Amino acid sequence: MTTERDRAKVVIIGSGPAGYTAAVYTARAALQPMMIRGLQPGGQLTITTDVENWPGETSIMGPELMEKMEAQARSLGTDIVDDIVTDVDLSSRPYRLTLESGREVLAETLVIATGAQARWLGLESETKYRGFGVSACATCDGFFYRGKAVAVVGGGNTAVEEALFLTNFASKVYLIHRRDELRADKTNQARLFANEKVEPVWNATVSEVLGQDDPLGVTGVKLAATDGGEDRELEIDGLFIAIGHDPATQLFRGKLDMDESGYLLCKPDSTATSAPGVYAAGDVKDHVYRQAVTAAGMGCMAALEAERFLAANEEAEPQRQAAE
Repeated sequence: MTTERDRAKVVIIGSGPAGYTAAVYTARAALQPMMIRGLQPGGQLTITTDVENWPGETSIMGPELMEKMEAQARSLGTDIVDDIVTDVDLSSRPYRLTLESGREVLAETLVIATGAQARWLGLESETKYRGFGVSACATCDGFFYRGKAVAVVGGGNTAVEEALFLTNFASKVYLIHRRDELRADKTNQARLFANEKVEPVWNATVSEVLGQDDPLGVTGVKLAATDGGEDRELEIDGLFIAIGHDPATQLFRGKLDMDESGYLLCKPDSTATSAPGVYAAGDVKDHVYRQAVTAAGMGCMAALEAERFLAANEEAEPQRQAAE
């Protein structure tokens, strides 16, 4: 039997900047939100080192920023649950969530803030230096490589745009691609090839990330030739992986509208998904900006929309009962 504690006006799935901001706003609106934190409490910022583009903070470590957001959400009364949602029934409201622990939760509204994960190369050395010279976000970390040599792995528009952005800081930018031509559109390619700081490295894959232990940091990469040529090493100070992201939306396949890449689709100028009272915020719907501050902004939008949805339905219920 579902207890009163297992029912909430607002349930937030995910605990990154979008989720915690939604929690703060809905808690301040006296909606007593429940947050189910998921596999990676705090989201991608917990594997980020210095954050220098968060408003009001000159420099803060990613994990510390998420600890502050969590503390604020808790202080306002958010019920934070350390569990994982394994199934969601969106066929009727209240929506039914099944958790890994076996617990069931009924949600009058739902904010999906499950985020997205960067695709990585899958190398042990890559994991070792992640956050210490290996990154998946040039906008986040490019500033730290002023006057240094860096490399970007990838061949699509994201990789080209990351490489071009890095030329604002780095003295040299290598673009490593496993083929001899890029998938990026012709306009982006023209900009890339016209930039004197960029050097394409064709027909190569990264086989190992090289680095030092004290202090921990990247010093280079080993490259494996894909065309039968010789393997070689490249001296760099930072490595940026730009081979795509995967939104964490598997739970909602066949239940909510999404694009071909799995990002949730929302109404224009809104976080509202294809199900009434269900909202999406952050990287789970955003494949363009993917920044903590934009995710937080969408968390605010989702919270406000959930509050208005609940208010409208509370007003409509007495009218419906009177009509019956």
